[in-house]
Amino acid sequence: MLKFSFEETSDLTYKVLCLGAHCDDIEIGCGGTILKLVESYPNINFYWVVFSSNTQREKEAYNSANKFLEKVQDKKILIQQFQDGFFPFMGSEIKQSFEQLKRNYNPDIIFTHSRHDLHQDHRLISDLTWNTFRNHLILEYEIPKYDGDLGNPNLFVHLNEEIYQEKVKYILDSFPSQNSKQWFTEETFLSILRLRGMESNAPNKYAEAFYCRKVVF
Repeated sequence: MLKFSFEETSDLTYKVLCLGAHCDDIEIGCGGTILKLVESYPNINFYWVVFSSNTQREKEAYNSANKFLEKVQDKKILIQQFQDGFFPFMGSEIKQSFEQLKRNYNPDIIFTHSRHDLHQDHRLISDLTWNTFRNHLILEYEIPKYDGDLGNPNLFVHLNEEIYQEKVKYILDSFPSQNSKQWFTEETFLSILRLRGMESNAPNKYAEAFYCRKVVF
């Protein structure tokens, strides 16, 4: 299997932009990869943007982001208030937010939603990511959900046991408002990680998966 990696020198300062439509999307989609990057690159910095929240979920989102980025010195966490479920009807305002983001930050890598995601909010964020950042490395993460839109990703990040267990614990502990949902369980999150680990022959059996449309070596 072909392997892609960052530069091996751990002292490099990578700039990472994480984009999520809702308050737990980034963590579910790429939380393990974020923890792995933080562990590998002490000088890494993050810009973490969530586009939809309410008072309760905003507090949860800040709490969660700070757990995942606890060891990161240089970070910015932005939680916005666009209305959940209505993103396609607020495209102009959200596009303005992306334009401001482009002026403020020039990332080395971007994590965003998959363009094949059937949730309308997720799909719009993916489209605007590509529309705004046209010469960047973009990895599209996946969210398991009722829509049944999981596909065939082409890039895998192998996770050791400490990282994948930490990811799931942080998610479940940080978002109590979601605990009543039948899918919001340890079993769900570990299942998708195990499936992608099997597909990519992960040494520790667990992996996160992404869609990479363009990459230059």
